[in-house]
Amino acid sequence: MNIKDYISSGVVESYVLGLSTEDDKQEFEQLCARHPELVAARNEFEIALEKRLFNEASTPASGIKSRIMEAIRQDTSVNQTPIITMENRNNVRNSSPMRWIAVAAVILLLVSAYFAFNFYTRNKDLEMELARSRNAETEMNDKMKKLEDETRIMSDPNVAVVNMVGTQAPAKATANVYWDSTSSNVFLVVKNMPQLPSEKQYQLWALIDGQPKDLGLFDVGDNKKLILKMKNTQKADAFAITIETRGNTGGPTLEQMQSHGKASL
Repeated sequence: MNIKDYISSGVVESYVLGLSTEDDKQEFEQLCARHPELVAARNEFEIALEKRLFNEASTPASGIKSRIMEAIRQDTSVNQTPIITMENRNNVRNSSPMRWIAVAAVILLLVSAYFAFNFYTRNKDLEMELARSRNAETEMNDKMKKLEDETRIMSDPNVAVVNMVGTQAPAKATANVYWDSTSSNVFLVVKNMPQLPSEKQYQLWALIDGQPKDLGLFDVGDNKKLILKMKNTQKADAFAITIETRGNTGGPTLEQMQSHGKASL
């Protein structure tokens, strides 16, 4: 027997709500002794049902208590004998339709609460899944639009391509800078740059009349090709990439220069 299929068949709920046949009940209890996951499913449903009933409990209408107490007094007045045999107990139980009506009402309430809870939970799950799908679709569309815009800019004939070559041995750090001096847009395409420790970052600089201008810090991951939008600059004699402490706000560490490329317009 596949115990997961058995649990999902609804047998747990039927057992807890007292709707199982005697054979199904015996089979369920025998399986509980061999399958801890079945016991866990039963306990989980009992707890969920109990929480649901407590959360939805309402104050009884006025007069309910007095009517119940009156029904109990009438029932107990049938037999005033202090000692009641088992046979008499059965007769009393069978002769009290109010008790069976109450039991039936409780079972109906439990079944209704279970199905309402189950429907509510599934509906919420579907709503959350739909929201996640919509968010993923929106995010993908935004990324596609951004990529199209960047590709269009980089394919513009007015955009200068600066080849950044490695300055350290071995010369591994290579990249391309796509620079449009008219719009000041600067894009960096990382071709091959080693991943750095978490406390370090790469930083792109524009060299203007021998002075460095910060064009932004960036990270790379797993040496994958990246297209990064950097800070704008309208002037540049050359571009350089250095390794800096994460969040660097000072100037470049020249001995940590990884690549360099001259700008030509």
